[in-house]
Amino acid sequence: MAGSEAWPTVPQGNRDHTEAAVVIIGGGISGMCTAIDLIQRNKCKNFVILERSGGVGGTWRDNKYPGCCCDVWSHLYSYSFEQNSDWTREYPGQEEILRYLVGVAQKYELYRYVRFNSTVESAKWDDATKKWHVDVRVEGSKDSEFGSQYILKSDFLVSAVGQLNQPKAPSIEGIETFKGKLMHSARWDWSYDLRGKKVAIIGNGATAAQIIPEIVKEVDHLTIHQRTPNWVIPRLDEPIPEWKRSMYRYLPYVRHRKRADMMDFREAFYNAVFDNNHPVAQFLEGQAKDHMRAQLPDRPDLWEKLQPKYKIGCKRVIISDDYLPVFSRDNVRLETGRIDRITEKGIVTDGHEEEYDLIICATGFKTVEFMHPIEITGSAGRTLQSVWKEGGEALYGITVESLPNFGMLYGPNTNLGHNSIILMIEAQSRYINALIKEVLQARRDGGQLTIKPKEQRVKTYNEEIQRELQQSSFNDPGCGSWYKREDNGKITQNWSRTVVDYQKMLSNIDWNEYEVSGAGADRLQEGYVTKIGRVVEESLVSYQTMGLTALGIAAAGAAVALRSGVRLRLR
Repeated sequence: MAGSEAWPTVPQGNRDHTEAAVVIIGGGISGMCTAIDLIQRNKCKNFVILERSGGVGGTWRDNKYPGCCCDVWSHLYSYSFEQNSDWTREYPGQEEILRYLVGVAQKYELYRYVRFNSTVESAKWDDATKKWHVDVRVEGSKDSEFGSQYILKSDFLVSAVGQLNQPKAPSIEGIETFKGKLMHSARWDWSYDLRGKKVAIIGNGATAAQIIPEIVKEVDHLTIHQRTPNWVIPRLDEPIPEWKRSMYRYLPYVRHRKRADMMDFREAFYNAVFDNNHPVAQFLEGQAKDHMRAQLPDRPDLWEKLQPKYKIGCKRVIISDDYLPVFSRDNVRLETGRIDRITEKGIVTDGHEEEYDLIICATGFKTVEFMHPIEITGSAGRTLQSVWKEGGEALYGITVESLPNFGMLYGPNTNLGHNSIILMIEAQSRYINALIKEVLQARRDGGQLTIKPKEQRVKTYNEEIQRELQQSSFNDPGCGSWYKREDNGKITQNWSRTVVDYQKMLSNIDWNEYEVSGAGADRLQEGYVTKIGRVVEESLVSYQTMGLTALGIAAAGAAVALRSGVRLRLR
């Protein structure tokens, strides 16, 4: 029974199984953040999270390979509103991140809103009813007995599927003929025994750099197939002792200050990955070269193969202390030749066949195919595929032309090469929830409201972003990366400015940028602005200022104590 609560504060129930105010696709960091904001900012509980896997966590549930960890400090890779004092390492591992996310889901009671093993095959906007019709396929064997497929209608649709969810297999002739074990890093088979095996790993990016140091300890021999070398800088990871964790727990100001320092440092890192002529970029390149030579002394043959020929930042920078040393091991071989094909027994490189027991594909994800393979159809039957035929584009990476009452997180041009993506996600969630608020209010008032960005505004915004990106290291022709499309070189993934710039941009909704129709539209006309604000986490007060303030307070306290002592003696 729903009880006496008013819509949309009443949770979605059995009788309205196929209707909800809001549908969120994805139960990872983005989907959870949006759901929490729905509950807290909009007092809305009439929503459903559709998650195709069997648990929350998104990419941190999918990626369970050996050595899986994050390249952002743990205290920064967490929600600002749910900071964790108990991280055990400076850089968090996959299992610890997943535990954190599960704990957040439990605290905010998100499990009651999630439908697991539910795959979204398509979503279509109905111009007549002003609702989204989401086609859901139930994957769970028992749940599917109640109904294997159904249509879920909603007033607003949120995509929280992210960019790193569809594994990308390498396009190599004969890969399907291999008779040994073949696995993708994002679909790791932990039941497979690596001991004594002859292994090849295709790819040498951040994922491979995490896997290799772990498995090299177990396998008989490992061949690393490198197409393009990567910049590698020191990680300097270390455990966080219990006394520090206690301090973060009982002195939250210290924890907040540490997070602010981390954000400041990472924001400064922006210059290094965006502009190769910047002194910070030159410093990091020098540091990377020194790091390689220190970890591989007297191996100039390897230096030549492992030294990138492109600008730092063009590809994702690898942060590792244990990747480079593996190349000095007797059971490791670096292969830089081109793979011709894969056979039943192994890999043919430059005409030579090498046999393997296991081939690992650390080849990343289908990043430029946003929302793939979901078929999205918007107003007037216009498909997302046709809108994005030249590559993904959205206003602020969030709203898309021809898609009314729709928002996405971690969309086109919102990826970062320098800072924590959670900082971007929180800003996006607040912005989307401000849009949702107006749609919910219209329905409360007995009407319907539709919101979609103006096509020209989307166009001019993306032209501006692309102009900036063309001047960046991301556009270096000397390397290819998952940041851009292979067909036309368009950079569809990365944001061109700092996190603070993005947060400030999303701190207001300028309704002049949107086409609004229906109940309440007259209020949201040209010139009207919704103020959202932002979470300010960067340092506002320097350590020098804090030190001088502390000295001033101490001096004032000493003066008061001295005067009090004089008065006591006079008495």
